[in-house]
Amino acid sequence: MKTTYQCLWVLGLLVACSPNSKVSQSTPLSDEPQYLLTVGNENVSAEEFMHMLSKNREFDQKEDKLSKQEFEENFDLFLNYKLKVKEAEALGMDETVEFQREFNAFKEDLKKPYILETSLQEGEIRKAYSRMQEIVHAQHILLRFPANSGREDSVAVFRMAVKIKERAEAGEVFSKLAEEYSQDPSVKNNQGDLGYFTSLQMVYPFEDAVYQLKPGQVSDPVLTDFGYHVIKLLDRKPNPGQVKVSHILIRTDPTDPLSEDRAKRKITDIYAALQKEDTSWEEVCELFSEDTNTKENGGELPWFGVGAFLKEFEDAAFGLTEIGEISSPVKTSYGYHIIRLEDEKPLAPYEQVEESLKSKILRDSRSGLINSQVIAIQKSRYDFMENGTVIATAKELVTGQSTALKDLREVYTSQNIMDSTLFTVKGESKKVADLVDFVERDEVVVKVGRKNPFDAWFSKFVETTLDQAEEADLMANNDDFRLLVNEYREGILLFNLMNEQVWQKALKDTAGLMEYFEGHRDQYMWEERTEALIVSVLAPEAEKPIKDFLAGTHYQAGLKEALVDHLPSLSTLSYKVEEGVFEVDNNPVLKAMEIQSGLQEVEVNNKRYIALLGKQYPEGPKAFNETRGKVIQDYQEYLNQTLISLLKQNFIIQINEDEKSRVENIVVAQN
Repeated sequence: MKTTYQCLWVLGLLVACSPNSKVSQSTPLSDEPQYLLTVGNENVSAEEFMHMLSKNREFDQKEDKLSKQEFEENFDLFLNYKLKVKEAEALGMDETVEFQREFNAFKEDLKKPYILETSLQEGEIRKAYSRMQEIVHAQHILLRFPANSGREDSVAVFRMAVKIKERAEAGEVFSKLAEEYSQDPSVKNNQGDLGYFTSLQMVYPFEDAVYQLKPGQVSDPVLTDFGYHVIKLLDRKPNPGQVKVSHILIRTDPTDPLSEDRAKRKITDIYAALQKEDTSWEEVCELFSEDTNTKENGGELPWFGVGAFLKEFEDAAFGLTEIGEISSPVKTSYGYHIIRLEDEKPLAPYEQVEESLKSKILRDSRSGLINSQVIAIQKSRYDFMENGTVIATAKELVTGQSTALKDLREVYTSQNIMDSTLFTVKGESKKVADLVDFVERDEVVVKVGRKNPFDAWFSKFVETTLDQAEEADLMANNDDFRLLVNEYREGILLFNLMNEQVWQKALKDTAGLMEYFEGHRDQYMWEERTEALIVSVLAPEAEKPIKDFLAGTHYQAGLKEALVDHLPSLSTLSYKVEEGVFEVDNNPVLKAMEIQSGLQEVEVNNKRYIALLGKQYPEGPKAFNETRGKVIQDYQEYLNQTLISLLKQNFIIQINEDEKSRVENIVVAQN
């Protein structure tokens, strides 16, 4: 293996300066792991260099390949980049609390696309969207648990639900069974009929059971937080999407027996009036609708889909087929409505609703289900084994403590169980002392709720440990994730080093900045300059009044404002004015003129210019305050190059020329 050695000390430009490229998976670097560089005592793989190059370019294509010069420039940048990272590590920048906090926050975001939880979430999102292609119509009977119920009560409720299911399957009318047994408060009004609905509109166990039924089927008892449900599916059909409607509402008052008749007569009269061609819906709505939130805007309601409004209202709204069509009066619990169809649209594509579906899923019981599935898979994948005896002992010793478990260390130390193993993950033991440390760090939110405090903290400890095992697995076995995390880690270190030793130093080191300026004055020179008011004539009618104003006038500061004020009748779009001191050779208009005081005219690139020149200034040095920004920029680059030179004296670099040539053959265009 051919190698070369260089002495280097860390600093260079970030590899982001390199062309964006993407490594094709069909172009392996070598058959076995090879290092490209050794910086100090750390080997750097060719894979990492290729990752830095790989942004939106596939080297399989000739047009995407680099030139030999580009390759060498990128290699030097990468070398300097790795040196800077090595120096930052030598200075302990990777051990600071600030770095750890920032890096861990980035890492949490970076790993989301790779972890089990994300893949399971995506599965649930896609399942919900798939179910949303249909709407289902169901009835149910709810049996609640008695207050302070125990296991025997739960069994009794379950057995009653089974008997009701058997009676329904035997042919008894489901609505009659609902009226007799259901403890859903709405059963008096709907006989257990829930109308049409779709995914994410019912609690998850209920939805899951409904979507597994065929029309006419009755479910086994379904347990939710409300109790046991017996569900009958009446119908399922394609989702009609969403509609936008307007409505006119005449309210009824349940406490007034006469309001029903009055409202019915009034809505009938309104409906009859709307059948006439010369009747304005908006005027009628404003005059008569009793929905104070919508009457001023024609009764318009937001877009809605199935399951969002009252069943009777929805049935009428989705029964309208033509834009502008008006329904006959519809009775709901609010009163009587007349509905007009304004617009309709199909179910949105998956990409448009993905984020909103994810938000809903993470807020309902699916999130708990996903978390349970993640933990189960992790336990299996990473050989999780519990020590039930030690766990039971640890729990018993702190039963009755506060939710924070403040005295764990004292209690467990007194019982000599701190070194006892609670569980193992991938053969690594997690001891009671590790749990105590976890609780005392108090870095996570633990929702105790009705749980035993020990159970809540222990479950979170297990969950955190398994997440750490999954992350370690990703780092060891997923090259994309490992390279991405390393890129962000080193990027933070590079920024911190450059900020401390280059960027901020250039701003704070006033003496050094002035010394650099004095030593490089020849780089900050004015070329020949002149005072000038330059007017670009954009419309022919502007030329004469501008010339008339400037004729016989000497240049002076503030002349631009005076010119604009003198020409109020001219459109400001008919001319454009610049004023100041300009370097002649850097201004194309002035370059085309004879530089002397007074009024001049010139045409440049088919555009007419009028200029009034004032005092001329010869070439000469700039004052510091005239070029401060440029001096700071140059001083920063000077500090950068100085640092690189020092790094090259302090770190030994070994370059694997064979591996470098191998990479070059992949990414460089061959003549």
